[in-house]
Amino acid sequence: MSRSGEFCPRCGDEIPEGTDERPELAGAGGQRNSEHVLCDACYFEEFDLVDAPDTIQVRVCSRCGAVHKGNRWVDIGAEDYTDIAVEQVSEALGIHVDAQSVAWQVAPEQLDKNNIRMHAEFSGVIRGTPVTEEVTVPVRISRQTCKRCGKIAGGSFASIVQVRADGRDPTDDERERAEEIAQEYVAAREETGDRNAFITETKSVDDGLDMKISTNQMGLGIAKRITAQLGGSYSDSRRLISEDEDGQELYRMTYAVRLPRYRQGEVIDPEDGDGPVLVRSVQGNLKGVRLATGEDYEASFEAGETPDARRLGFREDGQQTTLVAIEDERAVQVLDPETFESKTVPRPDYLDIDADEVPVLKSHAGLHILPAADADTDE
Repeated sequence: MSRSGEFCPRCGDEIPEGTDERPELAGAGGQRNSEHVLCDACYFEEFDLVDAPDTIQVRVCSRCGAVHKGNRWVDIGAEDYTDIAVEQVSEALGIHVDAQSVAWQVAPEQLDKNNIRMHAEFSGVIRGTPVTEEVTVPVRISRQTCKRCGKIAGGSFASIVQVRADGRDPTDDERERAEEIAQEYVAAREETGDRNAFITETKSVDDGLDMKISTNQMGLGIAKRITAQLGGSYSDSRRLISEDEDGQELYRMTYAVRLPRYRQGEVIDPEDGDGPVLVRSVQGNLKGVRLATGEDYEASFEAGETPDARRLGFREDGQQTTLVAIEDERAVQVLDPETFESKTVPRPDYLDIDADEVPVLKSHAGLHILPAADADTDE
């Protein structure tokens, strides 16, 4: 028999030659054995393959479902927290440093909506000996309120976006679209992991829409996007509200969005002698088409240059009527949709002379032929 000349410091048995591991730890608990080698019997007597906590708590926001990881809240969008429990148990478990060829599997047992029991089975090789160990870790889902939801519930906000219109009240569609634009922007920011992005309150008022926004940067971004999509302009003002702990002044910003005076699809008369205009776009400058000729029309929205036109109606006010005759290159006859009398009206370039019926708008400025809806690419 081969002898190593060393003896186990615990039981006194001679240690076979080849047992050259000198583990400082008998288990993952971290207690020092000895500076001498233990025999296999004594080594495995106190050996733990796995170091597992008595219990694990998973902190979950009861409002938004975010999970607390490390020192921050993380949005995961989960309805079932079993996978999160498995992940946190995996991170909390410790495997003995001397273990080789380690494999493990876990079977979660859902006790109720707040309690999960994790059954884990581990296997590995220590000193050439296969070992297995089973551990059960209770996981409790602790439902709390994250910092973000606490701010929302407390009515916290840093900026206000006010949506109004020039010389009129915003329509219901414009209010709804402005709110959608704000929500879409916030959602996009949330997808990047920005938990400071939220809308505290949205309120419809007599002359428009007010939105309380989480940060000044968010308020500015929303104001820019509303004017980019709905037209118009915005201005900003600030009000000192407090100072932080370092003495820095904190301001609340108000972004006043002013939608254009005229709307897409509105018919106006600039009263410049060239006849009414169907507004096709209010993004950037006002763009449209002359109903008398079919020529393009454009006017600047710069301060003081928005045309002071008369409002005649909207495209949806138009009615189908009979195209009676083509008089010449500049005029046609149509039936008045109210009196059924034949009327001579201007012939715009967009008129389909082979059509039996055409859409017309009747107003105090007269009777004018509208472009076909599918011909207006800006609507």
